[in-house]
Amino acid sequence: PVFKHHGRTRIGSSMVGINSDAVHEPVADHLRSFDESHYNAFEEAVCSIVSRRNVMRDFKKKAEDLAVVKQHLLTRKRVLPIGTDQFASNLTSMDKGSIKQWLADRCVMYVKETGLTMQQHKLATILLAHLADHCARNSSPEPLYVAWDKVIESGMLPLSRTLSTYLYVLGHGDYSCSGRDIAEEVAMLHDCLYEPNEKTTTLLVKSLVLKGDASGAEALLDRVGDGPLGMLRHRTTSPILKLYCEQRDIDSALRLYHRMRTTSRVKMDECTYCNFISAVAQERYFAVDGNRLLGASDLGYPESGPDFLNALLSDMAEDVLEISSESAEVLQIGFAYGFHASGDVEGLSCSRVTIDENTAKCPMTDAILRLITLEPAQRNHVRDTLIKMAREKSLEYTAKLTAQGRGPRDEDEKAEEATRMLAKFSERLDTREGKPFTAIVDGANVAYFGFGKVNLHQLMHAVNALQDQGEHPLVVFPLKYTRKSFHLRYGVVQVLGEEELGLLQDLKERGLLYVVPPMCLDDLYWMLASVSDQTTSRKGVSIDVPKHDNSGRFPGLRPMVITNDRMRDHKLELLDERAFRRWCCSHIVNYNFTQFIENERDEREISFHAADIFSDEIQANVCPDGGVAWHFPVSDWEKNERFCLKLPT
Repeated sequence: PVFKHHGRTRIGSSMVGINSDAVHEPVADHLRSFDESHYNAFEEAVCSIVSRRNVMRDFKKKAEDLAVVKQHLLTRKRVLPIGTDQFASNLTSMDKGSIKQWLADRCVMYVKETGLTMQQHKLATILLAHLADHCARNSSPEPLYVAWDKVIESGMLPLSRTLSTYLYVLGHGDYSCSGRDIAEEVAMLHDCLYEPNEKTTTLLVKSLVLKGDASGAEALLDRVGDGPLGMLRHRTTSPILKLYCEQRDIDSALRLYHRMRTTSRVKMDECTYCNFISAVAQERYFAVDGNRLLGASDLGYPESGPDFLNALLSDMAEDVLEISSESAEVLQIGFAYGFHASGDVEGLSCSRVTIDENTAKCPMTDAILRLITLEPAQRNHVRDTLIKMAREKSLEYTAKLTAQGRGPRDEDEKAEEATRMLAKFSERLDTREGKPFTAIVDGANVAYFGFGKVNLHQLMHAVNALQDQGEHPLVVFPLKYTRKSFHLRYGVVQVLGEEELGLLQDLKERGLLYVVPPMCLDDLYWMLASVSDQTTSRKGVSIDVPKHDNSGRFPGLRPMVITNDRMRDHKLELLDERAFRRWCCSHIVNYNFTQFIENERDEREISFHAADIFSDEIQANVCPDGGVAWHFPVSDWEKNERFCLKLPT
């Protein structure tokens, strides 16, 4: 049937003309009517925003125009055919100028058909921009399905910001409506009119990946500036890599993988690494006599075999510390499938193992795992950072005192003094003569443990236990707790007896106590002591304890730190995740007093949980048979369990 408009409609004092002679080509009814649920959401959203102050400001108090635009937008029937297939075709075949002209021509047709003025058409565009903001605030994509059709139908020219808002909101929905990928259409129009960005490219990539077009999706990546892959991130590139792997196109997958690793903004996660390496394993590229990737050498990788695997896992170990049990299963399936298919499964180690906590030996491969410690530059970084932190922590503390009406007048001077005192402590450790300290005791942490107050007898028991094990301890203790009386917390004062003060004096006389000055944070002192070189007292001799020491001492680095503090307050300020983990693994020793007693003077049995003798990160080690075994910490397994991977030799 022929679709015609007849008559005139009066709204207020404004006349909206309808051209009674306008005749269109026959248009299917589903192209004229909107989805009922989407339209209801659209109508509710439009009605809720028209009275807002910012909307009224954009309409410059022209209430009549607002009423016209509102009623026009809320029309249930479409005025012009959408022709979505033609629209999508135009977006892919036209340049920016042609698209703008196409929209302008459609705008003229629409205004002629509806009787709107060009000013009212522009105001309709503005109102739909407000609608997009409203949907973003409410995480509601449904109104935009109708709004988007009205944009196309009327030839609107949305701003780049508005289209970006559409894309943000559509991310909360399923992207599609009546079989159309709305997000893809929005992204395509944006990139036709404006400079492509990471968000639009990501959506277009996902759309092509869903269609199985990996090479087409990768071709989109070069549209964004700043070199290969430009500002793109992992979320944009990883779906393409996954699709290449699913299509068993390992050549293309390796090329993209290399591009991802050499692009600074792409941070690859453990899931991406494991899926890729598993896919390569399934295609038998890691077997000694397996398939060869002829293009690998151009990218700096071996073409096949164990060396190829070692190169990829070395990449992974630079970016990833541990994997999940799901990723461990992905690796296990990939390698089992690839080596079973070639009949070369004998000698393949690909399973869960428990590393001996005393010898660091893997029971399956006999490889000995290493303790990977801080590098000299990282140790220097910790020292320098702690000294800088002394000023910041002092200012934070004095700010709290000031808020309570007890702050000092010379806050900056106090902060500078805190920095000087910590630097002086560092210098003292490095230049003092005598026996080097092998155990640094977080005195406040040990003295407080289990009692809710400072128990100096307990602190002394810990010191004695360390000395019995052959350690030379240094207790780092705040000045506050060495006084006759001090506040523990609001309304609670602790008074030290003569016997307890005598214990402190004994530690001081034996050179085993360092009292942290007032307005200084004791945490910084014991952390700094752990990375001190103690150059003079060591006299060039290592104070570390080897793994097979027969003296009964804990093997590992010295000095160790005796504390149960998890250092949540300082972790990110000190080091990156990898370096912080290395420091904790190699230096921190936890303790426990085994039973509760009423008399705080009585000695309680204390147990120490030695620092690790092998690192809690991905590492490779040579086996007795000359092969290389890789061990992966798994986040949801036990502490000493690893996923072990070793190829047949």
